[in-house]
Amino acid sequence: MRCVPPARRAAWRPAVRNGVTCMSLGNCTAGELLHEIQTGQTTAVDVVRAFLERIERYEPQIKAFLYVDAQAALEQAEIIDRRRRNGCALGRLAGLPVAIKDVLCAKGQPTTCASKMLENFRPPYDATVVSRLKAADAVLIGRTNMDEFAMGASTENSAFFPTRNPWNTQYIPGGSSGGSAACVAARLAPLALGSDTGGSIRSPSALCGVTGLKPSYGRVSRYGLVAFASSLDQVGPITQTAEDAALLLEVIAGYDPLDSTSANLPVPPYSQTVRNPLKQLRLGVVREHYGPGLDGEVEQAVRQAVRVFKSLGATVHEVSLPHSKYAVATYYIVSSCEASSNLARYDGVHYGYRTNVKQMLAELEEKRNALRAARDPAALRELDSALVTMYRRTRSEGFGPEVKRRIMLGTYALSAGYYDAYYKKASKVRRLIRDDYHRAFEQVDVIVGPVTPTPAFKLGEKLDDPLAMYLLDLYTVGANLVGLPGMSIPCGFSSAGLPIGLHLEGPPFAEERLLRAAQMYQTVTDWHQRQPR
Repeated sequence: MRCVPPARRAAWRPAVRNGVTCMSLGNCTAGELLHEIQTGQTTAVDVVRAFLERIERYEPQIKAFLYVDAQAALEQAEIIDRRRRNGCALGRLAGLPVAIKDVLCAKGQPTTCASKMLENFRPPYDATVVSRLKAADAVLIGRTNMDEFAMGASTENSAFFPTRNPWNTQYIPGGSSGGSAACVAARLAPLALGSDTGGSIRSPSALCGVTGLKPSYGRVSRYGLVAFASSLDQVGPITQTAEDAALLLEVIAGYDPLDSTSANLPVPPYSQTVRNPLKQLRLGVVREHYGPGLDGEVEQAVRQAVRVFKSLGATVHEVSLPHSKYAVATYYIVSSCEASSNLARYDGVHYGYRTNVKQMLAELEEKRNALRAARDPAALRELDSALVTMYRRTRSEGFGPEVKRRIMLGTYALSAGYYDAYYKKASKVRRLIRDDYHRAFEQVDVIVGPVTPTPAFKLGEKLDDPLAMYLLDLYTVGANLVGLPGMSIPCGFSSAGLPIGLHLEGPPFAEERLLRAAQMYQTVTDWHQRQPR
């Protein structure tokens, strides 16, 4: 398989079937496409061709993908069509294109994590979620851009290029799953997978106007997910609608013996129950979420969404998460400590990028000769060994600035004399945050609020201000710290025409409840149906 850059992709000829062109197929939801394929109104090849054509047309502006193999996708679709004609049994997603965040291993395909460190890495195995997509006969259409090693909130930290928001290409799409969210928003694929460590599915979904779900910790296997922070990471769907999210989650969820943190629980029939309205739904509005820092237009859109739920019979109750003010600080200590540990494996020895050793040895020898000539034995003794120099240069050259920042922060917090003051204390506060959520869910069924404090901001606007960037996760990190499911659904637009998201959170393993609540809302609103021009 080979990567086909946007400028070199073949120009696909628009197919027409029953008066429906490929380009209009690209505007259908996953459920609609599945129905068209299953009833013979179109074929898997036509559907894949539709999205390849949209990629050809719009990808140069959006830059959502790091890798697209058009030929392999069409071949896969042709096999599915042939099996359908021959009456063979097919999987749940047969013929549907799915885009994969480039943090999930796929055998033989580049899995870079948008980092120079893994630029040439091709895994010898599939992540469990990728295996399950293949078993469901999904067509893997491409791999999406992201913040390097999933560390970022804007997809500007990619080592290759930033992704742009389809609603306005001068703005960020959110991160770290910005490529997946932008891809679905621009209708370059009907379904996508992202990963969420502190909001990385929900934040870009909100900023791009699509539906994104972070499942409970343990609901979806992490096997084959390149680790950022192992106690926080989760894989989840990014789609146009709650119904599509239910369909995709049903395929990828479930126990996996290859993941020691996988929950051995039955998977509810999400796609069958998603249309069932929730009766006597108790919504919780968090007192601490409405204060300084929350954009007025975001607050107005969220409060209007709550009124919609009330009109559907829900009751609204104020709840308190008193320790939520410590959530961002707690999250960035815990996640950075885990990142420091997980990313220690990228040392230039085991796999991944390695500095130019020949050039490095020549430079070291030159330094040694200069120090001998200067008769400086003390400096000569302090000169690093070749191995240490190789480690230092490899990591300095292979990692980007944000990854280095978090590694250093985590290493410092774990170091002797600081562990108790930082990591241990953060772990205790994490428990307090968990207790707050548990008390809140004794009073309500679903917590609703904003996903991000503001709509999307311009590319480069906050790139040099890490703290401002970190505050974009203000409302989302709590669900990761506690292991709860969280969901973002479109609920409005700013005056600048940028999407705003509504955040739904539930108790552990209450994904079915969130999906049903989201579907209730989407049945009476059309925010999720709007598309970028």
